[in-house]
Amino acid sequence: MSRIGNKVIHVPAGVTVTISPENYIVVKGPKGQLEFQFNETLSIKQEGSDIKVVRPNDEIFTRKIHGTTRALLSNMVVGVSEGFKKQLEIRGVGYRAALQGKVVNLSMGYSHPVELEIPAGLTVTIPKNTDIIIEGADKQLVGEFAAKIRSVRKPEPYLGKGIRYVDEYVARKAGKTAK
Repeated sequence: MSRIGNKVIHVPAGVTVTISPENYIVVKGPKGQLEFQFNETLSIKQEGSDIKVVRPNDEIFTRKIHGTTRALLSNMVVGVSEGFKKQLEIRGVGYRAALQGKVVNLSMGYSHPVELEIPAGLTVTIPKNTDIIIEGADKQLVGEFAAKIRSVRKPEPYLGKGIRYVDEYVARKAGKTAK
């Protein structure tokens, strides 16, 4: 019994959801448009401003995708209405970020600057040269790009230098002790 899959998704005002018979769903809202092809074994029904995902049987595969489908659909509705946001911070002497058009330029102590192109559908702002804010309607795309930026220089445990999420805890290790 999937507790997540049985929850009803409430569609806020200003968001339209179009469900085709083969479970191709298009969600439009003030923050953009998202579309996804869900598995056809599940039935997705819209009643007024509520959406319910129903599974036809209790086979293992159907139970597996029931909660996942509901969560993905809910993230689409939240994404086009409110959007998603990830914040990164850079720690370390000489480490900094800059925005040059549609490219994030990172100076992370390498012999060359690392340039990452911003994917379509995302907005990146850099209020200070040590803070990066990524916003967009697609939760997966926002998280993936934030992880890509973080992978340029992961936080190291001895001095804590590197790129980290704002709410991330980095376990610190003690270095060598002098005799």
